Amino acid sequence: MKQHFSMFAAYNAWANRLVFDAAAKVGEDALWADLGLAFTSLGGTLNHVLVADRIWLKRFTGEGAAAKRLDAILFREIGPLWDAREAEDERILRYVADLTDDDLAGRFSYITATDMRTISQRLAPALAHFFNHQTHHRGQAHAALTRLAGEAPALDLIYFQRSESGRNFA
Repeated sequence: MKQHFSMFAAYNAWANRLVFDAAAKVGEDALWADLGLAFTSLGGTLNHVLVADRIWLKRFTGEGAAAKRLDAILFREIGPLWDAREAEDERILRYVADLTDDDLAGRFSYITATDMRTISQRLAPALAHFFNHQTHHRGQAHAALTRLAGEAPALDLIYFQRSESGRNFA
């Protein structure tokens, strides 16, 4: 199971790099154009994924900053947003690398951001949600990039597995 989550952590970093490389080419105005996405724009969507990752990592580790709102805009410029995203991806990679089988089989507790309830759940299913959430919103970012630039990078997991970064997981 650990290799499965290690693959998703590495895939996450790889896919984010591709999305941000493409997003850096659309320009700041296009980054914030209202495209009718759940978080309005490509910039809003990329911020949301960072916000959610920070919330979940705070839940998992008890460490790090976490915004109070899921629609918080942490960075308006793509450069600083990428720097923060890259740092968070490194943090995710380290967190997953340090997990043991006992950790993955265990439970953790946290307080929800929206209604302040205490939740206790198994770690492995929560990690599955964590990575699925990123993929979901990267799909929205992909659609936004296609609309804004006429094309977007291929983000399929199989392409990652065939890449230099993912060959250990193929």
